[in-house]
Amino acid sequence: MSWTRKILRINLSNGNIAEEPLNMEWANDYLGQRGLATRYLVDEIDPHCDALGPDNKLIMTTGPLTGTTASTGGRYSVVCKSPLTGTVACSNSGGFFGAELKFAGWDMIIFEGKAASPVYLHIENEAVKLMPADDLWGQSVWAADHLLRQKHLDPQIRIACVGRSAEQGCLYSAIVNDLHRAAGRSGVGTVMASKNLKAVVVRGTNGISNISDPKRFMQTVRDGKKVLAENAVTGQGLPAYGTQVLMNVINEVGALPTRNMREIQFEGASNVGGEAMHEPRKSDGKANLTTNGACYACTIACGRISTVDRTHFSVKDKPEYWINSGGLEYEAAWALGPDTGIDDIDALTYVNFLCNEDGMDPISFGSTVAAAMEMFEDGNITTEHTGGMELKFGSAEALCWAAEVTAKGEGFGVDLGLGSKRLCEKYGRPELSMTVKGQEFPAYDPRGIQGMGLAYATSNRGACHLRGYTVASEILGIPEKTDPLESEGKAGLVKAFQDATAAVDSAGLCVFTTFAWTMDDIAPQVDAACEGDWSTERMMEVGERIWNMERDFNQKAGITGADDTLPTRLLKEGGGTGPAKGRVSELDKMLPEYYQLRGYSADGSMTEETRQKWSLPA
Repeated sequence: MSWTRKILRINLSNGNIAEEPLNMEWANDYLGQRGLATRYLVDEIDPHCDALGPDNKLIMTTGPLTGTTASTGGRYSVVCKSPLTGTVACSNSGGFFGAELKFAGWDMIIFEGKAASPVYLHIENEAVKLMPADDLWGQSVWAADHLLRQKHLDPQIRIACVGRSAEQGCLYSAIVNDLHRAAGRSGVGTVMASKNLKAVVVRGTNGISNISDPKRFMQTVRDGKKVLAENAVTGQGLPAYGTQVLMNVINEVGALPTRNMREIQFEGASNVGGEAMHEPRKSDGKANLTTNGACYACTIACGRISTVDRTHFSVKDKPEYWINSGGLEYEAAWALGPDTGIDDIDALTYVNFLCNEDGMDPISFGSTVAAAMEMFEDGNITTEHTGGMELKFGSAEALCWAAEVTAKGEGFGVDLGLGSKRLCEKYGRPELSMTVKGQEFPAYDPRGIQGMGLAYATSNRGACHLRGYTVASEILGIPEKTDPLESEGKAGLVKAFQDATAAVDSAGLCVFTTFAWTMDDIAPQVDAACEGDWSTERMMEVGERIWNMERDFNQKAGITGADDTLPTRLLKEGGGTGPAKGRVSELDKMLPEYYQLRGYSADGSMTEETRQKWSLPA
């Protein structure tokens, strides 16, 4: 059965801690993690509630394969209403925290209310306590992690924590676990801090002993690992270069958003890509990349562990950053680099360290800085606003400064913490916010990869590459090659990717496995682990049900089809160079077909027939 069938409910307002049985009827309909936790959320909160108020709930959740030997089976998600977008938020993280929660015997933790003063939750199997965290409040993630380890004297504990940015109200703050893995997007860390919850500390020794068919499960896992090992992306490209393998590839096809998406190719891309991370430095002969790293049970090991050149201006007087820590992944490298016009890999790595240290989503942070740089260039933002800093495109010094003040919530950092949408509105240039539903774009320009424009526009959590990664097909040819500049047929492609990803997220696996695996590889692992018939068809049905449930919540929260759009820049201003020169996103051609395939009205609203088809909660 794989589920532990137990959840924790923590009422932070009164300190009550309760154990509840997992709703197995919902588990059978929504599988786990993303789907199952969202089912709990929509049942328990008002879609119109204040995302940073006590009525919002924060759910940390695992999938049925989390903690098993299935490759990448270490994922967990955080689900709540997003303060950045007002939509349902589900942010996924790797590392080891999720598996440890499962080892402790819990499928899910539901936090409700708000503590009167800072607290953290300590879990050791069935022993669960709320502990005072006054000494942790005001500390960075890294400092709090250190203090908690000193306090508990157990090297095996796993910690998920928020940093100072979340405490200060930065709307895109993350929850960081294992020092440099994060539930990174949509402001889930901000919600956690709004509840005066600083950290969750977990130690589990129960292991996983409830696999439905252990012998068959072991065989399906072995088969799956073999497929991953023999695939060019999961067996070679990602282990060698991580997600940064994409930097030069995306630049060459003319889909690398540059300088707040004014351009679609970056002249300095080769200086900040995966290959550059391997290059020896002139100062000490060492490379930016120290080694690769893997999350729990992962056989891909795409993680990067890096160092900053000790002579670099950002750290030369800061020996605390002369360390090996989480290095650049593609999305972070793009947002901090090409999107701001900066090709200084050490500056990017230092800022990435700061994002991990204080729990900031580097995608939203970098994109917000890029918007601020354009407004500075146009005179909307001046040195009077920044306290003297010249916030210019290409300035590594400005980027490092921006990260430092945003992490601490100081000066202009408070404005940067608003996110791109609110920042641009405040300074009178809303059209310069490169967002969908208030969430900043990832690293693929919709003018050069048409399917991603539709995926961004219709994403249930705002602009996101991990809600329908059509780049796999349009650029990498997985599972089949489609033309990135062609919009015809992309509605069906986007829908298929969205549904499949919802199922993968809910299983407790990493979406990167789908570079090699199809649902025919995943379904047998779920079927052997869980009771019941989990066929490929059922998995895809579960994915579609989850997608529609999220959409239905957003609709009730006031999000409409009018929000399924892209910034005017991407719809009206053609790309300047490369294969996509002169192209705009053809969203208007794709969206009507997408709505038809989804069973929505022409205006994007969900029909009652579709709601009944998927038995969505009232």
